[in-house]
Amino acid sequence: MTNIAPMIYNTGYEAILAGLLAAVIAQIIKFFLHLIVHRKVDFRVFTTTGGMPSSHSAGMVGLATSVGIIGGFSSLFFAVAIGNALVVMYDAAGIRRASGKMAVCLNKMMDDFYKHDASAIGTKLKELLGHTPFEVFNGAVLGALFAYFLHYYLLVY
Repeated sequence: MTNIAPMIYNTGYEAILAGLLAAVIAQIIKFFLHLIVHRKVDFRVFTTTGGMPSSHSAGMVGLATSVGIIGGFSSLFFAVAIGNALVVMYDAAGIRRASGKMAVCLNKMMDDFYKHDASAIGTKLKELLGHTPFEVFNGAVLGALFAYFLHYYLLVY
């Protein structure tokens, strides 16, 4: 059987793999943290946003770190990748988090307004949309560490 590592090492495929796998690992960590805290299995955690660590941050920083390792941290490609990662992380900790807080408020208002007829409300708004800065930071650290680990340990042949 042929070793696939030489075909992706130092290529764009490695960068994509680093980003995708970092995001998947973040979701797996999120699942097990949810299991520990709530003591119940909830497979929906794999497909939801929010929570610890941020898989968006892990994926984007993993991609950017891999681009930096392969193409150089002073390259134009790294600048674009890290710029994109910073926008995604700002959005996760700022705008999406604020939207989640607004959903909590609106859900409470609807519960109070329709307390006599709960079926009139319909479905509630999703409240866990964004991340705390701590969750975003941990996702970013996970992504960077995973990209280094993938490049220097997993793909070395």
